Amino acid sequence: MSNSDKRTNEGQVLFKTPSSIAQIQLVSSHPEVYEPCDDSFVLVDALLADRSRIIKHQPKICLELGCGSGYVITSLALMLHEESPSTHFFATDINLHAAATTRMTLEAHGVSAEVVATDIASGLQRQLTGLVDVVVVNPPYVPTPEEEVGRAGLAASWAGGENGRRVIDRMLPDIDLLLSKKGWLYMVTLSENNPLEICEFMREKGYGSKILLQRSTQEERLQVIKFWRENGVLGGGSLVSTSPCFLF
Repeated sequence: MSNSDKRTNEGQVLFKTPSSIAQIQLVSSHPEVYEPCDDSFVLVDALLADRSRIIKHQPKICLELGCGSGYVITSLALMLHEESPSTHFFATDINLHAAATTRMTLEAHGVSAEVVATDIASGLQRQLTGLVDVVVVNPPYVPTPEEEVGRAGLAASWAGGENGRRVIDRMLPDIDLLLSKKGWLYMVTLSENNPLEICEFMREKGYGSKILLQRSTQEERLQVIKFWRENGVLGGGSLVSTSPCFLF
């Protein structure tokens, strides 16, 4: 057994191997917590593709909403660990088990974040309003009956109600309040969520947008959309366009 695979009986890792993103074998798990899957991977891949711009962006505060297993926030912390050591990381999840699992995943990889069990970011609004430079979110986006939205446990991580937009539409105004003047948002969406409509909603609030990455699986077609304030900078230069959700 290699050092990177050694664990205690409680599932905590004794040794780790350096990596630019979280290693799946070091990600903690719980039966009531969503495990990394295609949507998690496409979000991390989009962040990797934009890593040089994020580093130039010099974010002071990064926040993940709905952290689940901690795979995404841990990966982002690892990406910025050396080049941006003063960046502070926060993560939220309404699921208490997810918050605990994220803390273990962060610890296993030798990085840290303040993890708060709260609905979206209600427990951090006072502290972080207008201060977050990067928000990442893989929201509950799967179209489901409305009564499934907000249920306790694992279902809360994917149940999105009609068109999968119930939770996304609640998140967007909160994200607008949290983002700094130069703030960026990276969000996973599904084709059924009508991403163009989401981009139009954000455009009306003063945001430009582009699709960073698209990926089709056997079950769904995913997009990672990047949003930025139009009075900010897209990354290392001037803004490229304000047309909603165009693909580079």
